[in-house]
Amino acid sequence: MDRFPTRLSVIVTLPAVLLLGACNLTHKEAATTGGGDSAAVPVDAQLTTKERLGKLLFFEKRLSTPPGQACANCHAPQVAFADPETELPVSRGAIPGRYGSRNDMTVSYAAFIPPLHRDEEAGLWEGGLFWDGRVNSLAEQAQGPPLNPLEMANPHTSAIAETLRGLSYAALFTEVYGAGALDDPTQAYAHMADAIAAYERTAEVSPFSSKYDYWLRGEVELSEQELRGLRLFEAEDKGNCAACHPSRPSEDGSPPMFTDFSYDNLGTPRNPENPFYSLPAELNPDGFGFVDLGLGGTLKDPSQNGKFRVPTLRNVAVTPPYMHNGVFKTLFATVSFYNTRDVAGWPAPEVAENVNREELGNLGLTSPEVEDLVAFLRTLTDGWQASNSAR
Repeated sequence: MDRFPTRLSVIVTLPAVLLLGACNLTHKEAATTGGGDSAAVPVDAQLTTKERLGKLLFFEKRLSTPPGQACANCHAPQVAFADPETELPVSRGAIPGRYGSRNDMTVSYAAFIPPLHRDEEAGLWEGGLFWDGRVNSLAEQAQGPPLNPLEMANPHTSAIAETLRGLSYAALFTEVYGAGALDDPTQAYAHMADAIAAYERTAEVSPFSSKYDYWLRGEVELSEQELRGLRLFEAEDKGNCAACHPSRPSEDGSPPMFTDFSYDNLGTPRNPENPFYSLPAELNPDGFGFVDLGLGGTLKDPSQNGKFRVPTLRNVAVTPPYMHNGVFKTLFATVSFYNTRDVAGWPAPEVAENVNREELGNLGLTSPEVEDLVAFLRTLTDGWQASNSAR
């Protein structure tokens, strides 16, 4: 398809060692570490000092107001650094009764997202972090949640800097950034975000260890159903998922990202279960009339209203719910929406303009073919060797 070329828009340079091993922090440890601070977080010996500092900060529960919420609460390693609380379509804030407006994206593979830019040849916006592309780097992204009143809810950088100075591993800031690294609140906050970004760039967060990665390297066979699903995924006259989620290695041999980093309005319906709608006016002035404009809101451009960045499909089977507002709870429902949006009476789009009506909505897939596609998508879950080495 010309509108969504299957090439990667950036050259991805991978770490020399792809498989350092998945983070060995259990769900229980992630939930309890840092009643004081994160000094007990297991750290891979292969991490640099900055990466180790970033990992400790990523799991640090004292960096919210009130204390108790770390980055890892909404980006837990046991579910590919996505939100483990799937009973809600969006994430809870540190303050009880507060919720974000969107479904949290996985941190895994975010290191490979390019800055927001317009590809003039393709005529598309690509890149940028968050669903709406509003920041251009992992460090910028890491600075958002701690000061967001709906997330970690700190009042200002001075409060965060004070907490950083009191951590048992605060000396690591001096080791990495030099003497006085935590003296100035603004600089301390920047150092914190830089260290977290360094950890998020490690192979611990983006391990490329799915069954599909092993298959690409010729080390394992896919089942017949998985192969049927792959063929549907790539077939231009059927699923055509690979038009926006490229599934083959790039020209330099880098593993596929399963996203072209572009933006699209899929016609996703509003989610009546989103608790953000019912927040008080000072947190959500629009109430139940809230409409998420996505990229259009970032660019202040109505022609981009309702468009959200195409997410990676890596680990998609373990990162429900789906879409920017978490409206779909299962992979089968999500694929079914792509398949029958225009012919099966789905609810109206949240944003009616700019809906992609050319590449989805009536794919003609049978229910068994939808099951085959879902079976293939399950091969994109990291950690396959660890759980299947005996098979």
